[in-house]
This record gives sequence, C-alpha cells and structure tokens, in this order.
Amino acid sequence: MAANAPSVRPTPGGTVGQTTQPHPGTVAAAQPTGPEVLTGAEAIVRSLEILGVDTVFGLPGGTILPTYDPLMDSTRIRHILVRHEQGAGHAAEGYAAATGRVGVCMATSGPGATNLLTPIADAHMDSVPLLAITGQQSSKLLGTDAFQEADIVGMTMPITKHSFLVKTAEEIPQAIMSAYHIASTGRPGPVLVDVTKDAQQASAPFVWPTDPQLPGYRPVLKPHAKQIREATRLIAQAKRPVFYIGGGVVRSRAEAELLRLVEALRIPVVTTLMGLGSFPDSHPMHLGMPGMHGSVSAVGAMQKSDLLIAVGARFDDRVTGHLPSFAPHAKVIHADIDPAEIGKNREVDVPIVGDAAEVLEDLFQEFRSNLPEAFEQSRPKWWTQVEQWRETYPLGYEHTDTGLCDPQYVIKRISELTGPEAVYAAGVGQHQMWASQFISFERPRSWLNSGGAGTMGYSVPAAMGAKVGEPDRVVWAIDGDGCFQMTNQELATCVINHIPIKVAIINNSSLGMVRQWQTLFYAGRYSNSDLNTGHETVRVPDFVKLAEAYGALGLRVESNADVDEAIRTALETNDRPVVIDFTVPADTMVWPMVSAGVSNDEIQYARDLRPDFAGEEDEEGLDR
Repeated sequence: MAANAPSVRPTPGGTVGQTTQPHPGTVAAAQPTGPEVLTGAEAIVRSLEILGVDTVFGLPGGTILPTYDPLMDSTRIRHILVRHEQGAGHAAEGYAAATGRVGVCMATSGPGATNLLTPIADAHMDSVPLLAITGQQSSKLLGTDAFQEADIVGMTMPITKHSFLVKTAEEIPQAIMSAYHIASTGRPGPVLVDVTKDAQQASAPFVWPTDPQLPGYRPVLKPHAKQIREATRLIAQAKRPVFYIGGGVVRSRAEAELLRLVEALRIPVVTTLMGLGSFPDSHPMHLGMPGMHGSVSAVGAMQKSDLLIAVGARFDDRVTGHLPSFAPHAKVIHADIDPAEIGKNREVDVPIVGDAAEVLEDLFQEFRSNLPEAFEQSRPKWWTQVEQWRETYPLGYEHTDTGLCDPQYVIKRISELTGPEAVYAAGVGQHQMWASQFISFERPRSWLNSGGAGTMGYSVPAAMGAKVGEPDRVVWAIDGDGCFQMTNQELATCVINHIPIKVAIINNSSLGMVRQWQTLFYAGRYSNSDLNTGHETVRVPDFVKLAEAYGALGLRVESNADVDEAIRTALETNDRPVVIDFTVPADTMVWPMVSAGVSNDEIQYARDLRPDFAGEEDEEGLDR
C-alpha cells in the first residue's frame, strides 16, 4: 500500500466505499521505496483488517496453514477455532444475521472446503452476507487429483453470488475487497475466495485497490418513480390489501420505514419465517406468519386479499402452498432488490426493483405528496373480517396429561422470561415452528434460523456466532434432540472461548417433524424417526452428562412446574454455556398446518378443525 493512502472501510451497513484514515496497526509504516512487500498470506490478513473484520471462524489444515501463521499475530482479528468446518460456516452466518455485518469463515482444501458447502448453500438461500476463504493446492498441482484437492470453486458456483480462484499473491487484495463488496451489497449472500498455497507463500507489493473493479455488478437500490406511482394507485384502490413482508426487509434494515408506512395506511401485515422481527409481533396490525404453519388470520388474509404488497419476499412454496390457488383474487406489487425474484413464481402487476428501505420510503413520500386521502382509509369491513379470524383462531395449544413438558409452554416461557432484546437461533423442525409461533419478536435480527435450506445442525453454531457478534445480548439456541446431535461438538468451542450461549433442547426422542408427517400421511408407520429405539428406559445420549463433559452446565426438566426455575438458572449463568434438556411428548404436533402441495384454503387449525374462508370476498361484503 502506498504511504498515507486512505484505507477503504465498510460503511455502517457493511458495504465497501467509505474512506477513512488508516487505523493504527492497519497498514505498515511508510515505505520510502514503494509499497510494502507482503506474502500472500499476510495480504489476506491485512485485507481483512482493512475491511474491519474482527472475527474469523475456522479450522486450519495444510493448504491454509500459510495464512494461519500471520493470523496468529493479528491484534485486530479474533480467530475462533471450531470443531467442524460446518460449525465455522454456521457461526459466521449467525454472526452476520445478528449484526448485519459480513461473517467470515476459513477452511483448508478438500474435505475442509466441502464441509463449508452446507452453510454456504444455507447463506445463499437466506441472503446472508458470508465471506468464505479456503486454501487450495498449489497452482501447478491443480487438476492432478493431488492430496486434498477439490474444485471448490466449481462446486460453489451455483450457491454463491461469486467464487474467486486466486493463483498469485498480487491478486489477493483485489479479490478480498471485491468478495467483501459483493457479499455485503445488493442482495446479500455468500462469496468464496479460494487461494492456492503457492499464492499464499509468494511475496508481492501490497497495493490496496481504490474500488472493487466489478463493471458488471451494479445493484439497483433506488426504485423507478413510475413503478412507485403505479403501486400507490393500486394500494389506494384496494379493498383487501395485505403487506407481505420477507427477510429482505430485515437485511435492508428497513423496519422503521415499514412501520411508518403501515401505520399511515392501516393495512394488515404478515411476516414470513425469514421476516420475523421486521414488524413487531405485538403491533395490532400484525397478523403473524403466513404459510404451512402460519396463523389462520395471516393465511386467510392472504387468500382473500385483492392486493398483495410483497417486499423482500420470494413467494416460497411454504408460504404459497398450491401455487395456482394462492391468493387467487389478488393483484401483486412485488418489490425486491434481486430482479430475478420478481415474477419467478407468481405473475406480478407492478414490479419494483430496489432496496426495501428505499422502496418503502418512496411509497410513503408518494402517498404523502399525492394521495393524502389514502391515510384515512382504514377499510373497516376488511379489518372486521381479519379480526374475526384472529379472535376465532388464535395461536395456542392444549395441555397434555403425559406429565412431561408442553413444548409450546417451554418456548413461550423462555420468551417471556428472557425478553425481546435476546437473540433466538432455531434448528429445523417442530421446535423451529413452535419458536416462530410462541416467541415474541419485537425487533429485527433477533431471530436466526435456516429458512430456505432447512439445515439441521444450524442452531448451536449460529447461536455461538451471534453471541460473539452481540456479546451483550442473551442468545438462546432453540434446538431439537435430532438437530443438536449434528453440531453439539461446538459446545467445546463455546466453553473454551467463553461464549455463554443458552441451549434449550426440545427432546421428544424423535425426528419430530418427520414423525408428524408419518402420523398424518404414512398411517403412523414410524420408519427410522425414533432416536431412542431399543433404549426405552435410558435416554441416549444423556444430554446433561454430555453438556457436563464439555464443561457446560447441564439441566433436565421433565414437567411444566420446573420450567421457570431452569430458565432462570440459565439466565443467571454467564460464565459458561447452559444446556437444558426439556423432555416433551413424542406425539405433540405443530398446528395450524397446510399440508404440502395443497391449497392454503385447506389449512387445518387443529387435527379435526378446518377454518372456512369462503363467502365474504365480493363487493357487498368487504368493500371499504
């Protein structure tokens, strides 16, 4: 780097572009003979420091060892040694989702790199900004099937925004800067930088680039004014509008713009699994989550709406159910920063390409400037119908007489005793759905889960990463006994690195959602979903002993009466992780439910109860 050159630092939103004076220790002292000469490995570390990266999750191996050596000397980057590379990727995801900054993970070539494929795919599905750096065999050995050689660039191309193969030391600063920029701008997502071992070992002048140099990459942030005007016209005319809010609003930090617009227009809001927290659960205009296990009021409102205002959502099959029968009377306004999402699954009447915050702000300003009467339109008949659904079919559960804990009660009490400032990371399955239903989400970036990929094993390492990124917030991992056993080795990482997460295992001794489907659709034939077969009198494993073996605090709770005490103990324990094994019945099911592939009109509120949405949808019934 040239002497006294300004370094490129991430903006508060996590993007590259703002220039500041170098931080002490970021760049070397002035070199009278020109740029400082660094090894490629030193250039990787220096580049991360310049970008403001403070944490890397990783596990060393042969081809990445050259980079691990100078990483040891960095005073600005904390490296957290995981027990499995999948844990590194999910931890980086959790860090990114909780903080809004880019999560960084690192691994060696071959199996080290391929173990990152699952979290990379997960980040791609859920638009999580992730920078994965992998070592690769020396360039002369590429294509020879050398030891631990794998074409990780080729493997990741379908599941990243971009993948770089770097074969010279000179390329490294530009590649790292460009990767960080791509990951954190536009629709966030994962980027891979694969660096050959000889590139890490070679030396070259370190020259920090002035810009990412990506001529073909120009995300559209500002929506087109004509589309905004057309959207406001449809909204003003609508009799039964619904805001359909997805994870893009969380990624855009657009929660304030959303709240202001919704309160101005008095339109019902539904938030997807990925959008939870973008709009307060307690707000009277929030109907909850739509989709397969959404609230009846949210599903009904979407089915009977005449206008869906979709912002940062992708019309996922878990929301739409049988697509041809989804919201059949609705026109669609679809706003998304990724133009490829618009019209992909559902025909759109008004497409808007742009950042969610910009779109919501422009809609508000357009209404305020040109259609002030729209602020007075509360659509009372529509709200009467929506409130009827909400009052008749509230989210709830029936207490069982098994003597064991009710899983919904456990999660509800965790939420009530911990509060909305906490971060909750869920695994995948029944416990994930109960968490989405019974935790009160009042702020964004408080809910972390694997929404698109549905990755078992996500929860514990994601919670670990979230706690590293947000050390002052309580972080709960809500996990199932099946999911927990996939990545529980990261408890060792938490203990050794003093990361005091709280883990609630909803333990039904089975793969709960698989069992539920086997009950409903396979005549109760429980093929390989029981995790405790053959050991009915002894839990295998004993999660309390397992937690203690790792150095965590282990607790077991077998009845509702003991739930609060265990949660309070966990909240009061901040010197190590806490694992609570909540024993629950195997046959408890998640309701409501829309079976896969059927119309949302067939939602079941309970096993033998289906709401009827038919009837009140025409001019005489629900006009404003």
